Amino acid sequence: MLALLIGIIPVIGWGFFPTVSSKIGGKPSNQILGATMGAVIVGLVVLVVTGTKLPTGFNLFLGVLSGCGWGFGQIMAFKGYQLVGSSKVMPITTALQLIVTALWGAFALSSWPGAVNKIIGIVALVVIILGATLTTWSENKETAGASALRKTVILQVIGVIGYWLYSAAPQVGNLTWAKGIVPETAPMSGLEAFLPQTLGMLLVAVIYGILNMKEENVFSQKVSYTQIIGGFFFGIAALSYLVAAQPAMLGMSTAFVLSQVSAVVATLTGIYMLHQEKTPKEMAYTLFGLALIVIAATVTAFL
Repeated sequence: MLALLIGIIPVIGWGFFPTVSSKIGGKPSNQILGATMGAVIVGLVVLVVTGTKLPTGFNLFLGVLSGCGWGFGQIMAFKGYQLVGSSKVMPITTALQLIVTALWGAFALSSWPGAVNKIIGIVALVVIILGATLTTWSENKETAGASALRKTVILQVIGVIGYWLYSAAPQVGNLTWAKGIVPETAPMSGLEAFLPQTLGMLLVAVIYGILNMKEENVFSQKVSYTQIIGGFFFGIAALSYLVAAQPAMLGMSTAFVLSQVSAVVATLTGIYMLHQEKTPKEMAYTLFGLALIVIAATVTAFL
């Protein structure tokens, strides 16, 4: 029961994170700065409470690089929230993350052994794409809305490179060729990578804020620091996922599948709490698309 309760925390945290950030407001530069500061605070608390040792050398670099990837991807997501709303962006980003993460696992880490598993996995990825497409369907064919959606999809396709880096960088120690190049590289536990990841996230946010200084000083705006609340949602969710994924708890596959329900929560909270309205027909398409994403994600997790 405890393991299940911990596994549900990422569903709530990641599910409410985009809604809370959108509700607080501000520009992407405000949102990413506050969110990453909140995540760093969670990371520091974890370090003090658990006594986890920080990785050193190349592993420390990989942890920071991983966080930089998330920061870049999340900036693209925040830009999408501004264009079409979080309820439309979340299914897209979730689908893209599932696709790149599954392909990385299958072909770099050999997590889909055998031809049959690879075929099933590829079919599941096609279903994920179909599900994401259904969630964006609109009865209103107005040109401006279609243009905003196209721009959002392009931003998310670019941003998923960062999300891929977020998940892939800490796994470099599992690659045979990496051990040959950098002998001290070894697989990191999630807790070891957590604080370096949050520091990498904050680094990207600070750089992004500096690059936007000509337009406004996000470091002096109250909304940037209010966004720390959103960062708590993300940080606590990420930490809970790492705990739930341990073999003694739910295990990686079960924790991963459960965490994907956060896309459903994020979409529905965006619709009902942020009033990102959909017609009954659009809602039916969205719910069916989300169901396809979760089902296909389950298939990829257990291959």
